[in-house]
Order: sequence, then structure tokens, then C-alpha cells
Amino acid sequence: MTKSQLAASAVGAAAVPIFEFLYGEADAVPTVMAALLFFVLMDWLSGVRAAKKDNTYASKYGIDGIFRTFFMLLLPAGGHLLDGVFGFSGAIFGALAVGTLYHVLQSMTANSIRAGWGDWLPLSVMDWVIKWAGSELDKKIKRAAARKEEGA
Repeated sequence: MTKSQLAASAVGAAAVPIFEFLYGEADAVPTVMAALLFFVLMDWLSGVRAAKKDNTYASKYGIDGIFRTFFMLLLPAGGHLLDGVFGFSGAIFGALAVGTLYHVLQSMTANSIRAGWGDWLPLSVMDWVIKWAGSELDKKIKRAAARKEEGA
């Protein structure tokens, strides 16, 4: 076994039990968390492009975003731990995971619209998306304007 294989095995031997302790061992857990992580990355990508487009890119806000994201990814872990405390079979984990995913999808959609990518959706879908993500889009536009004024 090579050193890199040994190192990968050691990381896996430590990471998998920690992941299972934090998030649970149910079959759906890896899929739910992979989906959440995927859409968080999509949210980051669309957020960076939106900030670059409207000239509100600020590394301080981005660094704070890393901490916010880490906090959000730990919410389902806290749900799993509370499920263990109260003897539930994943209800709190599921509620927090799906709630977090819902928020991330709204944020990603609002960022995508700000980035100018909304033109890629059919109009009927776009109308529904704007209604669905409207309040999040309004918040993001106001935050971007405030950051722009701070930098001016």
C-alpha cells in the first residue's frame, strides 16, 4: 500500500464514523447531505457571479459566507443529535435538512437571477421562480446596494 493510499484510508477511517455520528446512518442521509452540499456549491457559484456582475464583490462578505455555510451544514447534524435525545427516527434531522435545502435553493435562484442567468428559463417557469424566490431576491439586492455604498 502506498503512502497516499494509506493516508486516504486513514482519512476515511476517521471521517466516516464522524459523519455517521453527526448525521446518522440511515440510507437517505448521504444522499440528502450530498444534495445539500451540491446546491450550496451552486449557490456560491451563482453568488460570486452575481457579486462580480453588480460590482459588490467583497472578500469580507465572502469569508463570512463560509462561516454561515458551515453553520448551515451543521444544522442537520444538530437535528440528528436531537433525534437521538428525544428518540425520534430522523424527524428533526429531516426537517432541518430539508429546511436548509429550501433556503439554499431560494438563495441560489435569487443569485442566479442577479447574475443574469434567469434568461435561460422558460417564461412560465421564470414567473413562478421569481414569485418563489422574490423575497430572497429583494433581500440580496438590498444587501448588495448597501455593500456597494459602504465601499464607495
